[in-house]
Amino acid sequence: MKRIAILFITLLATVGSVFATDKSGKGTTTEHTLKHKGVEYTYYLYRPQNLKADAPLMVVFHGYRSRQIPSVGYGLQPLADREGFAICYPRGPKDSYGNHCWKVGYKALIAELEPRDDVGFVVRLVKRLQREYGFSKHNTFALGNSNGGALCYIIAATAPDTFAAYASVSGHIMEVTYRTLDAKKPVPFMEVHGTADPLARWNGDPFNNDNRGTDIAIPLAVSYIATLNHCTHELTDTLPLKKNQVIAHRYVGGDNGTEVWLYEVVGGKHNWGNDSMNTKEEIWKFFTKYLR
Repeated sequence: MKRIAILFITLLATVGSVFATDKSGKGTTTEHTLKHKGVEYTYYLYRPQNLKADAPLMVVFHGYRSRQIPSVGYGLQPLADREGFAICYPRGPKDSYGNHCWKVGYKALIAELEPRDDVGFVVRLVKRLQREYGFSKHNTFALGNSNGGALCYIIAATAPDTFAAYASVSGHIMEVTYRTLDAKKPVPFMEVHGTADPLARWNGDPFNNDNRGTDIAIPLAVSYIATLNHCTHELTDTLPLKKNQVIAHRYVGGDNGTEVWLYEVVGGKHNWGNDSMNTKEEIWKFFTKYLR
C-alpha cells in the first residue's frame, strides 16, 4: 500500500508542471457540483466569450493527483477561444491517500472505489451540460491525461455514445479492466504516448512492478480499439522533429469512417508531450474529423 502511494507521488512530481492552474483564455470559468449515487463531484466549466448556440464541448479528465486545482487546461483555453468550444474539467473525488482520481482498476483502490460509478457520473454530466447550456449533442469530445486517459478507454468501451471521439495522453488499460471489457461499437480514438514512460509503460507492466496491478502494453490497448472499429490499414508518418521523434500511426478504414491514431513519442516520458509536438493542436485536428 505504501509503495503505490510513493508511485503516485512520483507521478505528481513527474508531471506536476503540467497541472498548473490555467489562467489563459478570455472566457470565464465557473465551479459546479453534481451528486451521483451518493458521491459528490466537482466540475469546472470554461466558456469563451460570445460562444454560439450548439457549440462543441470538450470534457477533460485529469490525472491522479492531490492538489485541488480548479482549472487544469493543458493550454486548451486559447484553443477553445479560437475554435469556439466550451471545456468542462470534472474532478474525481479523493481517495484515502488524499488524491483526486478516477476508478480505473488500480489494485490498492479496487475495494475502496467499488461503490463509485464514475462512468455513470460522466454520462449524467454530459447530458446535464448539453441540456443546461445548449452544447452540441453530437460535437462532444473526451480528452484524458494519465489516470484520466485510462478512464477514456473505459467510457469508450462501456458508454461509447457519450462522446463523438476520444483522446488519451499517457493513458493505459489495467489488465483487470481489460479482461472485463466487452465493447461492441466503433469509436474514434487517439493515444499520445512516450515509449520511455516509467508509469504507464509502453510495453505494459505484466509483473506488477509498480504494485498498482498489471496493465497491458500501449500498442495492444490501441489495437483493441482499432480492431473493434474494424480498421483495415495503417498509415505511418513522422512529425517534424523537435525534442523527440513522433511517429504517427493512423489506423484507417474503420466502420462508419472511424479511425484510431497512435502518436508514438520515441523516448518520451509521462507527460503532455509539448516539447516534441503541439499536442493540443494534433488532438483538435483529430476531433475535427468528427465535427458535424
